[in-house]
Amino acid sequence: MFPTIRRRDRAMDRPETEELLRQGKYGVLSMNGTGGHPYGVPMSYVYTGAGIYLHGAREGQKLSHIRKDNMVSFCVVGEAEPLPDAFSMKYASVVVFGRVYEVGDDGEKRSALAALVEKYAGGGEYMEKGRRYADDALAKTVVVRLDIEHVTGKARR
Repeated sequence: MFPTIRRRDRAMDRPETEELLRQGKYGVLSMNGTGGHPYGVPMSYVYTGAGIYLHGAREGQKLSHIRKDNMVSFCVVGEAEPLPDAFSMKYASVVVFGRVYEVGDDGEKRSALAALVEKYAGGGEYMEKGRRYADDALAKTVVVRLDIEHVTGKARR
């Protein structure tokens, strides 16, 4: 169902792929948009053993598309550096394919938002403030979980 990477010499193994998913700063969520046009949006995210968690407003274009068709892809680029002498790029990237589901359980939502705060606040002085912010925003925030069906990682080093 999913194509294999053409350049097998650049394929990342599973541990490398998961590490890039853990460390990535943002990813691009792509889905079927209006009129059959693709729709991609950059998003902050957190990768856990349960999948990839994303969050956003309770209404909007992204959520509207997901509710119509929950099949998505998610791309994270970890590094990209031009190699002028080779007319190429040094890079590492991961592409995830799967389905997105709205998280209805408040406990799972809180855990996902706490993991997002931990990732982006770095466990430092903003953690407690971030947790309070997430708790206050719980009712106004939609959390979605991307259940991974297939993942590939590719790098040129």
